[in-house]
Amino acid sequence: MFFGLNKLLKYILPKRLFYRALIIVAAPTIILQIIITIVFYDSVWIKSNKNITRSLVAQLKTIEEVYQNDKKNSDFFTDSYKNNFNFEIGINQDAFPKYSGERKFSPMDRSLRRELKSVFGNNNYWFNTSKFKNAVEIKIRSENDVIEFLVPKEMVSASSVRLFVLWTTLPSVVLIIIALIFLKNQTKPLVKLAKAAERFGKGDYVNDFRASGSQEIRKAAFEFDRMAKRINRHLNQRAEMLSGISHDLRTPLTRLKLQLAMLSQKDLSKKMSKDIDEMEKMLNDYLDFAKTQTQETTVKINLNELIYSIKEKFGNQKIAIIKNVSSIDLNCRPTALKRLFENIIQNGLLYGNKVDIDIQKGKNRALVIIEDDGPGIPEDQYKNVFKPFFRLDKSRSLNQSGVGLGLAIVEDIINSHGGNIQLGKSKYGGLQVKISLPF
Repeated sequence: MFFGLNKLLKYILPKRLFYRALIIVAAPTIILQIIITIVFYDSVWIKSNKNITRSLVAQLKTIEEVYQNDKKNSDFFTDSYKNNFNFEIGINQDAFPKYSGERKFSPMDRSLRRELKSVFGNNNYWFNTSKFKNAVEIKIRSENDVIEFLVPKEMVSASSVRLFVLWTTLPSVVLIIIALIFLKNQTKPLVKLAKAAERFGKGDYVNDFRASGSQEIRKAAFEFDRMAKRINRHLNQRAEMLSGISHDLRTPLTRLKLQLAMLSQKDLSKKMSKDIDEMEKMLNDYLDFAKTQTQETTVKINLNELIYSIKEKFGNQKIAIIKNVSSIDLNCRPTALKRLFENIIQNGLLYGNKVDIDIQKGKNRALVIIEDDGPGIPEDQYKNVFKPFFRLDKSRSLNQSGVGLGLAIVEDIINSHGGNIQLGKSKYGGLQVKISLPF
């Protein structure tokens, strides 16, 4: 039971910190105001109205009894009360109204009905509190006569309730507005920190972030900035190491090529040249992997134009683009994203006869589906092919002639953009690559 209630509260309550903090601040104020209003309404206003109404009905009863004792001087009677009291009196022999003009859910009407009924009995009174703005009309049956009263509403109900509600509501509204301003200023640094963390998670270099807000938020922002700098320094060192090793190894490989070209044993020279070419290809793969770690500015590009430019670069009629949307603009690192698509498309062309590229647009994400008619990858190897230096011995692999960094580079680029990649079987029986990127 409690688990279900807790789950319901989590579903109903807002998810953002600003609105949760606002509830924490505003809810006690609102509840306190409701309690004070109820207590005032029950113990002060209702009792005050009851005493005022009882006093008025007692006056009406006195007037009715005085009239019964001296009906001959009715004009003097009505004029005297008109001049000395704050209400009008009229006496006639009209038919008594059959239908009541009272309101069922009005506290004023309920209190007046209770007192009139207890003093004059049923069917001997009639009143209407809504006919006039500032007065209440009351009719009393007195034998064959009808005594009409026009009484100010102040004599029926206390008028201070509106002033009380105003003075309890207005300060609460002012306090909630002040709380809104302070909460906005307190949550703004958290929002900035969250956006900076999101940017850093997508591979952006956050250099313009400044800590602000309370001491705890400043400390969290300061530690985040230190962590980001340490991670960037580590990535740069790794990239520089790979790049340095690759460049240093190129020199002895070049010398070996020159020496092999001078050998008289051509068969041996040809075999050794193939080994050196393979080593050179490995070095190029290392350099490509190192390039994915280098700093690149994030800019807004058109995804459709980028993929069309890749197709033109290959100049291959085997590539077909299925465009389901007019335009998709997204923030990315264009060089890294271009390397990502080139890697997958080149692999499809290497192992298949055709490659289809389907560009789709979702609510907040762009979906690119690349399919080929090659041999594909076994389903149980989908996770392993993303591991660095993993190579498939059977079927096909993006890294058959490399060192197993092709899909590792692809996944690294996609993750750094906040996207995801899925492998599957294409409609042609080959490999299907689904790439989802936020925009």
